[in-house]
Amino acid sequence: MNNRNQLTKSFRNLTITVLSGDITEQPVDAIVNAANNRFWMGGGVAGAIKRRGGKEIEDEAMKKGPVEPGLAITTSAGKLPARYCIHAAVMGQDLATNSALITKATLSSLAEASRLNLETIAFPALGTGVGGFPLDKAGRLMIDAVIAHSHKNNLPKEVRFVLFTADAQKAFGKALESTPQENGIA
Repeated sequence: MNNRNQLTKSFRNLTITVLSGDITEQPVDAIVNAANNRFWMGGGVAGAIKRRGGKEIEDEAMKKGPVEPGLAITTSAGKLPARYCIHAAVMGQDLATNSALITKATLSSLAEASRLNLETIAFPALGTGVGGFPLDKAGRLMIDAVIAHSHKNNLPKEVRFVLFTADAQKAFGKALESTPQENGIA
């Protein structure tokens, strides 16, 4: 991918990048799966992760569920280039989400990455597919959560938002561009 298809902004202890692409191809320490709280992996990002990484990811995740919506669990990444898959339960069985769940699921995913001493993590646009949450609001919430996490944690050092559609990339790019540099200083 060339640089015009991505936006990167550096803060004191953190680099955030917004790019278009396939999250299952990211060579990072962990990718995040936009999950339901029972960790069934049917469609959207979850389905792509299962198809590319193998059913063993879903089997391992389902053994750790159900959890309260907003929490995250970690599994192996199967055949994916990432080392781990962090499953962010951004919705319950009703497949609905909201601002609080997106923020909590983002922070919970980052806490998992910190706990495992991971330096790089890639997120999809949580809650915007099956959950139907607006892209612009999700972008703002998720980037704010990443910045808040970085104030108290040194890991992960690099957060990528790997977005499948041009609309998602535009919404998250706008949210990142409007984030003042001083907000990122821990």
